[in-house]
Amino acid sequence: MPRPRKCRWVEGHPAADFFAPRGVPLDTLQGVVLPVEGLEALRLADVQGFDHATAAAMMGVSRPTFSRILAEAHATVANALVNGWGLRIAGGDYQVTGDGPGRHGRGGGGFGRGGGHGKGWGRRRANQEKEGE
Repeated sequence: MPRPRKCRWVEGHPAADFFAPRGVPLDTLQGVVLPVEGLEALRLADVQGFDHATAAAMMGVSRPTFSRILAEAHATVANALVNGWGLRIAGGDYQVTGDGPGRHGRGGGGFGRGGGHGKGWGRRRANQEKEGE
């Protein structure tokens, strides 16, 4: 049995949680999910300019774990940009600093780990609409 994931600290909830390319109809849009802790890693390393050791301490994880989170976030964002996919920011194992105990962000608003990863958002939506008719 694997060890439970350690909760990551993030400074705040994302200002926006979905990005889509202009001109692509939502019913045909494919997409990927960027966990909230991935967005935080991007913010700390790429926007704020912290080195990995400092950023890892701010998130409450080891430096190798921070580097892995950042690499996965870079790959996710690059995949969305290169392929013209939507990017949803949701899920993960995180806690917002200052929320206090009991406000664990696991799943980030009901999206849970793994929910919605990968391609096919539009196909799923179209199939659901057909079933509902």
